[in-house]
Amino acid sequence: MSADILMPILIVDDYKTMIRIIRNLLKQLGFEDVDEAADGSEALNKMRGRKYGLVISDWNMEPMTGYELLKEVRSDPSLGKTPFIMVTAESKTENVIAAKKAGVNNYIVKPFNAQTLRSKIDAVFAE
Repeated sequence: MSADILMPILIVDDYKTMIRIIRNLLKQLGFEDVDEAADGSEALNKMRGRKYGLVISDWNMEPMTGYELLKEVRSDPSLGKTPFIMVTAESKTENVIAAKKAGVNNYIVKPFNAQTLRSKIDAVFAE
């Protein structure tokens, strides 16, 4: 099963430029319905108001990190099944293990291109 290009996607990053980059990559892949949030709490509010097919979140954010957001999402019965991809600048093994334990579906190390994003998204929806 591959990802539905009509599904809404939420990008969570406190860095506007990164949101724009990911939005453009998603557009190249055919995804048009893309929302954004600047931090974890804004993301949670948006997720409680709308059902997203995928969340792509940065790890390093203030005041709520992507990791904390992931744990919140996974502990909320109404959001818990939402596919979640974590974006990180450094592939520190302990981060990856922590994210996996917390229930992340996949993670991407920056910088990345459309092909990498596509393969990560496809891997999530092949599960």
